[in-house]
Amino acid sequence: MRLQVECFGLRFQNPLGVAAGLDKNADAVDALLALGFGHVEIGTVTPRPQPGNPRPRVWRVPEQGAVINALGFPSAGAEAACARLRQRSERTVVGVNIGKNKDTALERAVEDYEACARALAALGDYLTVNVSSPNTPGLRELQHGEMLAEIVRRTRVAAGADGPPLLVKLAPDLSDAELERIATVAVDAGAAGIVATNTTIARDGLPAQYQEHPGGLSGAPLRARATEVCRRLYRDVGSRVPIVGVGGIASADDVLERVRAGASLVQLYTAFIFRGPGMAGQLVRDLSAAADREGWRSVSELVGVDA
Repeated sequence: MRLQVECFGLRFQNPLGVAAGLDKNADAVDALLALGFGHVEIGTVTPRPQPGNPRPRVWRVPEQGAVINALGFPSAGAEAACARLRQRSERTVVGVNIGKNKDTALERAVEDYEACARALAALGDYLTVNVSSPNTPGLRELQHGEMLAEIVRRTRVAAGADGPPLLVKLAPDLSDAELERIATVAVDAGAAGIVATNTTIARDGLPAQYQEHPGGLSGAPLRARATEVCRRLYRDVGSRVPIVGVGGIASADDVLERVRAGASLVQLYTAFIFRGPGMAGQLVRDLSAAADREGWRSVSELVGVDA
């Protein structure tokens, strides 16, 4: 009970989730939940199937505990994701991360988010609007101003009056002023939460052979910036909506650091690649041990204490 979290009107068995990108097409949702995760965010799902960017498009950086990916939303499409979600046996929380097809013009991007919302709203416990991947040309432009507000408003309408909560995922490569402005626009338009953060285009501290690879960097090098973004967003909009912390989570200490910086939930991806299927269960056990050691009664009482 100490690890349960109430968020967005949903109950999570623990704060630890799988970030979007690992299970793009809802192929392994029940298996991931069985490993001990409290939720899984599938996707990014696009309305129509698309292959993503040409290979090679993923590079491990083992000496840094990092991954660079330039996948570009490879997706079996919304119809395929729906079919797989209908076959689920578990009822633990599953979110759906949605995006636009690469060949959809930016001025029509909102139509792709609407299409995904209409198809998937009844099958996802929440939806996340992905406007922050660095691997679809121009996508990050959708984070700004009226374009983002329109996407949030129209996607919520497309999901239906009784549809799931809608979150917005932001990039770490924004200034503090941009983060505040964009998060405020998203929340004012009706977003129920902010996911912070996506991968980064920064390459600070990486060995020379990785500097020229395209795509987004995830894992340990992102941890400090993702934590700071979480802290910043908690100060800006944390009194209005929950924050989901992503980026560089690899231990129970990382989870608690992100929670104390303002995250109600956390997600991981890269550390799971390096550490394997036993990781989720170990982190849950370590969090329970931390509760015994430190005397806290629920994760929620720690949210934002260091913000």
